[in-house]
Amino acid sequence: MKYMIMITMNPTAWDALPEEERNEVVARIDPFTKKLTESGELLGTQALAEPKESTVVRVRDGVPVVTDGPFAESKEYLAGFYLVECDSKERAIEIAGQIPDAHINAMEIRPVVFSSGDPA
Repeated sequence: MKYMIMITMNPTAWDALPEEERNEVVARIDPFTKKLTESGELLGTQALAEPKESTVVRVRDGVPVVTDGPFAESKEYLAGFYLVECDSKERAIEIAGQIPDAHINAMEIRPVVFSSGDPA
C-alpha cells in the first residue's frame, strides 16, 4: 500500500530551535532517506518552498484567475512529503515517527487511493 506522509511545518517552532539543533535535523535527512530507499519503501520525497512563494489559480467563468501567495493564511503549512510503499498503516506510522523533524513538525499520513500510471 502507498502512503503519503505530509510534513506540516510551523515556522515559528523551527525558528525557535537553536541553530545546532536545526543543523542536526538537516544532517539526519540524507541517512534517513538512504535507509528507506535501500529498504525499497521510499518512492519519493520533496520539500516545498514557503507559502509566500506560491501562486494560486482559480478558474472563474472559464477564465483562470491567478494570484500570488498562499490559498489560506495559516500558522502551519505543507512543507513537503514522503511517498512510501509499505505493508501496513502501522509501518507508515513507524516511518513517520523516524522522520528527522517529526519531533518539531506534524506528520500526517494518508493512504494513496489513486496514482497516475497505476494499473486499473
